[in-house]
Amino acid sequence: MKKRGVAFKYGDNVDTDVIIPARYLNTSDPSELAKHCMEDIDRDFAEKVKKDDVIVANKNFGCGSSREHAPIAIKASGVSCVIAATFARIFYRNAFNIGLPILECEEAVKGIDLGDEVEIDFETGVIFNVTKNETYKAEPFPPFIQEIIAKDGLVNYVSENMID
Repeated sequence: MKKRGVAFKYGDNVDTDVIIPARYLNTSDPSELAKHCMEDIDRDFAEKVKKDDVIVANKNFGCGSSREHAPIAIKASGVSCVIAATFARIFYRNAFNIGLPILECEEAVKGIDLGDEVEIDFETGVIFNVTKNETYKAEPFPPFIQEIIAKDGLVNYVSENMID
């Protein structure tokens, strides 16, 4: 599976309270969360982001609270992947739980700038910066993680693969 979109770029320690501010946690409706995604760090993000766009950030993306609202807001906004140098472990797990693809690739983070067009091949882990004609290599997802993402998250995956 490949996805292609425009990069939104952020720095270190993008925490879950910046991804989806706590004042909006009175709902778990994905479309409502998407309206406020990243607004405390990028006020116009929700208006600018388009289907299959990509978030690129440096170290420790998703630090802070353990709530799943943050990856849900990102996914519901249309983002096809988050690429970071490193992720907070709980965000990493929550992203896969809800079927949001994430890739760790410091080389891509250094090479991709705001507004660059990026194509990602999730099966191979290849990240192609269309704008700069550069290729970066992340570790591809193992097949079972690819299945979880394809099924739109862990709950759906388990429901469809559970043995009676």
